[in-house]
Amino acid sequence: MLDSRAATPRALPALPERSARVKKILILLALILAVVAFFWFDAGQYLTLDALKARQGEIDAQYRAAPLLVAGVFFLAYVALTALSIPGAAILTLAAGAIFGLVVGTVLVSFASTIGATLAFLASRFVLGETVQNRFGARLKAINEGIERDGAFYLFSLRLVPIFPFFIVNLLMGLTKIRTLTYFWVSQIGMLLGTVVYVNAGTQLAGISSLRDVASPGLLLSFAGLGLLPWAGKSVMALIKRRRVYARWTKPKRYDRNLIVIGAGAAGLVSSLIAATVKASVTLVESGKMGGDCLNYGCVPSKALIKSAKIAQAMRHADTYGLNPVEPQFSFKAVMARIHAVIAAIEPNDSVERYTGLGVDVVQGHARIVDPWTVEITRNDGGTQRLTTRSIVIAAGASPVVPDLPGLNESGYLTSDTLWDAFAKLDTIPARIAVLGGGPIGCELAQALARLGAQVSQIEMGERLLPREDDDVSALARASQEASGVHVLTGHAAQHVEEGRLILKAGDAETPLAFDALIVAVGRKARLTGYGLEELGIDTAKTVVTDGYLATVYPNIFAAGDVAGPYQFTHTASHQAWYASVNALFGQFRKFKADYRVIPATTFLDPEIARVGLNEREATAQGIAHEVTLWPMHELDRAIAESETGGFVKVLTVPGKDRILGVTIVGAHAGELLAEYVLAMKHGLGLNKILGTIHTYPTMAEANKFAAGAWKRKHAPERLLEWVKRYHAWRRG
Repeated sequence: MLDSRAATPRALPALPERSARVKKILILLALILAVVAFFWFDAGQYLTLDALKARQGEIDAQYRAAPLLVAGVFFLAYVALTALSIPGAAILTLAAGAIFGLVVGTVLVSFASTIGATLAFLASRFVLGETVQNRFGARLKAINEGIERDGAFYLFSLRLVPIFPFFIVNLLMGLTKIRTLTYFWVSQIGMLLGTVVYVNAGTQLAGISSLRDVASPGLLLSFAGLGLLPWAGKSVMALIKRRRVYARWTKPKRYDRNLIVIGAGAAGLVSSLIAATVKASVTLVESGKMGGDCLNYGCVPSKALIKSAKIAQAMRHADTYGLNPVEPQFSFKAVMARIHAVIAAIEPNDSVERYTGLGVDVVQGHARIVDPWTVEITRNDGGTQRLTTRSIVIAAGASPVVPDLPGLNESGYLTSDTLWDAFAKLDTIPARIAVLGGGPIGCELAQALARLGAQVSQIEMGERLLPREDDDVSALARASQEASGVHVLTGHAAQHVEEGRLILKAGDAETPLAFDALIVAVGRKARLTGYGLEELGIDTAKTVVTDGYLATVYPNIFAAGDVAGPYQFTHTASHQAWYASVNALFGQFRKFKADYRVIPATTFLDPEIARVGLNEREATAQGIAHEVTLWPMHELDRAIAESETGGFVKVLTVPGKDRILGVTIVGAHAGELLAEYVLAMKHGLGLNKILGTIHTYPTMAEANKFAAGAWKRKHAPERLLEWVKRYHAWRRG
């Protein structure tokens, strides 16, 4: 089944859009006709060195008779030739020197070439720019950012090196987002030196037998060297900036460590493990529990809770499977004990003993960066230790956001960090639980606790749960919450807390909400204080500010994981840790820019919500052309057999192509199903490849193949199939 939005024929474009399309077609036709005419009438015969020498006397005579007319015609011809990207500019540049002399010739060619190049640039942008950006916007994002940041450098380098055909530079630059004025003046300056060389050569036309006499290998190498000058200058400026940053610090003569890692969560563990693997001397500092937030307060305990809650829900609805439904009888203390047992079972993988055995020096204590190469550790055993290091990776993680709400501090509120120990002390689950926050953490906790028998109210200030997801996903999430017994209150803002009641406001009305436990789950923020960042002058906004290589303002201090952003996922923290540690240890040879192109995420509701790449909301907001294919889970045999028919697979693709822009899956085991699309997007595989892959029957993974099949049917070659139908009819006689 296809999404009605995708299956419905598109309406005719609006009048301005149609008008723009017509103009593009007309301009393209005019350019093609001009180029065809050039070659049809063999105008290229006049743009040879021999032709120029043969007619030099005649042209000189015409110039002496009417200098302005000849100069004007030459100027327009040069502009037209360059704008049409027709070969021959080198001959015309020599002609300028031969006819007009060095000064006048240089002025004419310099401005004519720049105007012509800019016209070609604008034509490329008008005819193809929007289409290219719409179709390849996601892939071009990094290029656009680079052009915005260093476009003048790129262009200036290319203009200085005649090895690169200028007409290709014009056309390709038109597809980027470089400003037209920047393009004009950089081209004017960048082409000037080459123009002077060719025009000067033209003044000695009689001594030139071929263009090689002008553009000798030595001269071209010299130009190439000049092309590197802007980047050499940039490197020098970066070196000066580095020296300025380090100026107030005294660099050690030797170092105790190659790397010190602050924080033993996902990013810190991976960073220290990589360093130890490549035989670097590394110290890992952690003041709290090894394993960080994910093991102790987040991913692991919450998923253990969700599993217990899902079993309880299945017991209540056993009649779905032909069994007698029962109200689950359980000890809440036993449920919480199981959660802590799960944590304990995984703990050895992240333990001090394991990492010490792998070659990591693990220190339990609080780290503070004293200077760019020195870390002071206040040890948990009461001692103090100072270590010098070549590089530092800050992986301090994040902590729950606690809003400035009157009365909240006195309410005994809990967070996703504190509720596990607090609930472990209880014999029974709190009867009334208020969950503040409609994001992934709030949704997961609210549903699980409601399924375990609590009366749960979930409060979200916005109009939707999971506001980053598409509207249909948010609606499905809300329906799932309410089916689990959660009282969802969207559009309600918390005002204050008083005597076991949360005062909410919706519009002009205030509503009291009584609770026995209040869980604050409105997000998480990077841990930025207490590590010496302020004293060092390391920029911190919502996170530690880093460059594309995860380095701070100090090139030897890096950040990874939640403290660095922009994502707060355990798998992203591990991903960043590779870049941070490798750049920290080997950046003097080669640095690697962190790659965020394919980042998956899952919200573990029932049904699960998994996503990679763009969703409809984001694609529309970014102006990225896309089409949607939707395939419902209720048509999947395995989902029907397991009574898990809620949800869908939604795939965004480039219009008319099978290239995947993003995927959202709502359904049982959606997080596992998403992996196939993550692999496909990472390695540039389209829906045709997924469709051509054998999927075991009956499995949930077949949903991916059927979604690809729905896309294929939508793009079936109808005209060809009509001819095939006629062929088969003919074969039947």
